Amino acid sequence: MIDKKDITGIILAGGKSSRMGKEKGLINFNGKPFVQYIISALRPLVSKTLIISGNSDYDVFKLERFEDIIKDAGPLAGIYTGLIQSKTDFNLVLSCDIPLIRTEVLELLIKAQDGKSDVFQIVGNGKHMPLIALYHRRCERIFYELLQNDERRLYVALNQCKVKNVVLNSEKDLLTTNINTPEELKTIAHGSNN
Repeated sequence: MIDKKDITGIILAGGKSSRMGKEKGLINFNGKPFVQYIISALRPLVSKTLIISGNSDYDVFKLERFEDIIKDAGPLAGIYTGLIQSKTDFNLVLSCDIPLIRTEVLELLIKAQDGKSDVFQIVGNGKHMPLIALYHRRCERIFYELLQNDERRLYVALNQCKVKNVVLNSEKDLLTTNINTPEELKTIAHGSNN
């Protein structure tokens, strides 16, 4: 398994949160903001965690925060910014809207490392999840070229990388749920109280 000194955590918190109506990473869930759960899941596996966001409210977590180098270009630009700022070859990239994520899910990505692939992404609920993934630093060059050509779609970038899928068993599917709307938040809040 890759040593934690060779892995950086990158939390993407630069989205517009238009469906939620407020900053998703700072939403309170069972007494803690979403992003706190993500930081806690990453901590045992990484040497350092970065937050990619233009919102200074994230500074309360006392982590280095960087704004997108290329503005308004979505998650592709966020990952690119994180890879530029990272000092490690391997980088666990997570969106800020997955408060149920657990270290055990992220460990599966690290264990999948095969020395050949550029990206290791979770597949759960029948969906590919490039925002719960381990990225090698060499993706940075590919992403830069695409962004320079005004390409912002992450799936297009992944098509130019060697990607390995890490399929979750169904009982772990819930752990990768993204929360995009107030209704989805109510659903997990109800489920976590059972």
